[in-house]
Parts: sequence; C-alpha cells; structure tokens
Amino acid sequence: MTYRELYLKARQILADRDIDSPGQDSLILLEAFFGLNRSGLALRGQNCPLPEEEAQFLKAVEERANRRPLQYILGAWNFMGLSLKVGEGVLVPREDTAVLVETLAAGLEGVPAPVGVDLCSGSGAVALGLCTLLPHAEITCLEFSKQAFSYLRQNLAAYSRYALEAREGDVLREETAKVFSPESLDFIASNPPYIPSKELPSLQPEVQREPALALDGGEDGLLFYRAICSLWLPCLKPGGVLAVEIGEEQGKAVEELFSSRGLKQIQIRQDWAGLDRCVAGIKG
Repeated sequence: MTYRELYLKARQILADRDIDSPGQDSLILLEAFFGLNRSGLALRGQNCPLPEEEAQFLKAVEERANRRPLQYILGAWNFMGLSLKVGEGVLVPREDTAVLVETLAAGLEGVPAPVGVDLCSGSGAVALGLCTLLPHAEITCLEFSKQAFSYLRQNLAAYSRYALEAREGDVLREETAKVFSPESLDFIASNPPYIPSKELPSLQPEVQREPALALDGGEDGLLFYRAICSLWLPCLKPGGVLAVEIGEEQGKAVEELFSSRGLKQIQIRQDWAGLDRCVAGIKG
C-alpha cells in the first residue's frame, strides 16, 4: 500500500472502533513511523514503505483500535516542549497540567533558586515543566510506584541540566515527609490521584489502561489533599507556595481544606476548557 492508502485504512479502522479522533491519531502514527506529517503525506503519499514498516504501522493501529493509549504506543509524549518517556505503569502527561506548572511559577516569582518537592511525580512532568520556567529550581521528585519511578529516572536523566532528584517514597506516610526539615521548602507541587474510587470503572477505556495507583483518590477523591495538608504543609516555609492539580468538581472542597489549614491568598485556576484544574495557596 502507499502511504496515503495506509493513512486512509488506519483512519477507517479507528473510526470503526469508535476512537474519538481517528484522523488525528492516524496522522500522529504516520509521522511517528514514517516521518510524514500532513504536508509530507500530500507530497509523498503515492510512495510505498517497506513491507516490514507497513506491518509495524498496522500493528500500532490495531493496538490503538484496542484502546491502548496513543502515548504508550509511541513511548514518549510532549509536555511543555519536553519529550517525556511514558508507558504502562505511568500516568500520561496532559496539557491541562501546564496550568499547575504556570500557577506555581507565578507564585515563586522573585525567588531566585526555589527549593521544593513534586509529590506523586510520575513521569516528572510537573517538575521538569517547572524547570523550563524556573531553570534554577531545585526539586525532589517523589514517586511510590516502581514502574513509574523507572520512567521518572529516565526523564530526569534526559534533562540532567536541571537540579532534580528522583526519590522513592509514599506521600501518605508520615516518615516520608519527615525526611524534609520543618519549614525548609519554598514550594510543594502535586498532581496526585484525585478520582473517587467508585468512578474508576466509568472512565474512558484508554484511561483505565493507565495505572489505578495514579488515579484512585480514595472514597471522595480528596485522600491525597488531606495527607499533603496534614503531613507535608509543616515542611513549607512561611510565604511558601502549595499548588495542586484537581478534578474539575473539586475546587471548592480543596479551597476549603487549604483555608482550614491556614493557607492564604488561595486561588482556583482554570484550564483551557474553562474547568477548575488547580488550587494554590500561600502559607501564612
């Protein structure tokens, strides 16, 4: 088959299997396997790949049709200009998370070399994204999952110019937080699991292929926010920033939790779709 015929076949396969964006996904796979974007397809669409290349491409299309996340198929995904390795066992970086990074960077304006932690770091997207805005930040990236920790180490190594450290640990355990001295951190960042346990079975099939450990926020989705406030807030300096990503319906609950713990100047920030996506506050 020609490249154009392969593209059309991939788009039809994905459409028949109810993939949300069959054309876009087919183009992304075409570029990943053959280096052809939309313009390249127009120019070289009548050419043919090698048979083994065609077979590999169609295998990837079938994986996508079976609802394997596109990011896992590619093995890497872009976040804030960074190429991050991803795969089974680690949460896929999402564009919405940039709101958390940007909010935190704005709150740290004027701090020349902020020191902080990224809790539930996963692929390292939050910490690495922050370093693109604040290159002199020093960040400890904490992750509990051994699978995710492997990707975290790879991604930090790929951007070794930044002062980042990967550390295994459970955010929910007091002894993990006590490794950090009281009032020693300029900021705490986290994109924790925040989906209520009962909602997990209703998630999109692709999301259900992501690790439940990175999604399950307990009975009401607020388990990790309570732990961060009770166990980790003492590590934050007066005037330090706490910023977390949230589910779209959790803004008010997390705002009230922050307020009850004495945080000031609390703000709820929206993502590009206008949905609540981040809560940030300053320690008084």
